[in-house]
Amino acid sequence: MSNNCWLDAKNITAYKQDYKVIKNLSIKLFDNERIIILGPNGAGKSSIVDLINRNIYPLVKKDSHFRIFNEELIDIWKVRKHISTVNNEVKSRISKYLKVKDILLSGLYGRFCKINNPKKEDLHKVEELIEKMFLYDIADKKFGYLSDGEKQISIIARAIINKPKVLILDEPSVNIDLKSRILLIKKIQNLSELGINILCITHDISIITKDYNRVIFLKDSEIFKDGKPSEMMNSENINKLFGINIKLIENSDSWDVVRG
Repeated sequence: MSNNCWLDAKNITAYKQDYKVIKNLSIKLFDNERIIILGPNGAGKSSIVDLINRNIYPLVKKDSHFRIFNEELIDIWKVRKHISTVNNEVKSRISKYLKVKDILLSGLYGRFCKINNPKKEDLHKVEELIEKMFLYDIADKKFGYLSDGEKQISIIARAIINKPKVLILDEPSVNIDLKSRILLIKKIQNLSELGINILCITHDISIITKDYNRVIFLKDSEIFKDGKPSEMMNSENINKLFGINIKLIENSDSWDVVRG
C-alpha cells in the first residue's frame, strides 16, 4: 500500500438538514487501494461521498480535520478533476438517443450531450477506452436501448475517460438484474487492472470480489470495522453489521449469502 493518503479525516461529524449523518469519522484512504464501504441503507455511506464532493461540510471543532490530497482548504475544481463519482442520478441526465461512444466523448467536455466537431485526439481517447474496457458490443448502441447493467458500465467508462485519480461508485448495483450484475462485476474488475483507485459504496455483498483489498463496515453513521476482506467477510461480522442471521460462503473470488 502506498503512503500517499488521498483522504484523511479525523473526528469528523456532519449534518444534513439538522440530522447527524456522520459521527466522529476517522479514516485514511490511500493510493493504490480498492475499497468497499459496506453497510445497510441509512448507515451514512453516501454521506461520506457527499463530504468528499463538498455537497455537505464537516462540523468545525477542536482536534478534527478533513483533508483531500493533503489539503484542508479544498479546491472544488481540483476535486472534480481528480475524483469522478458515478451514481444513479447521472443516468437521468443522458438522452436515450445518445450512442455510448458519444457518451464517452461527452465526458471529455464535461457535458451530457452530443459533441459536434470534436478534436481528433479526443476521438482517439474514446476508441482507446472502448478497447481497454471491451465495449465494442455496445459502443454504437443508443443509451435507451441498453440493459441497466450496460447503462451503468457506460457511465462508469465516461467517468474514467479523463483519467481521474479516484473513482467513486455509489451503489453501482442498484436496480440491475443478476445478468447485469455479473457483467458489471467483470467490468469493475477490469478497472482494477487499469490502476484506478476505487471507492465502492454498497449494501450489496454480491458485488464484493477479492480484487478489493480493503473493506470498511459502516453502521449507524460510524465505522464499525475496517480491514482486509479475508478478515472482514465472515458470517459473524455480516450478521452484526446488518442485524440479520445468515451464513456467508466464501467462493474462489467472492462471497455468497445463504439463509442461516
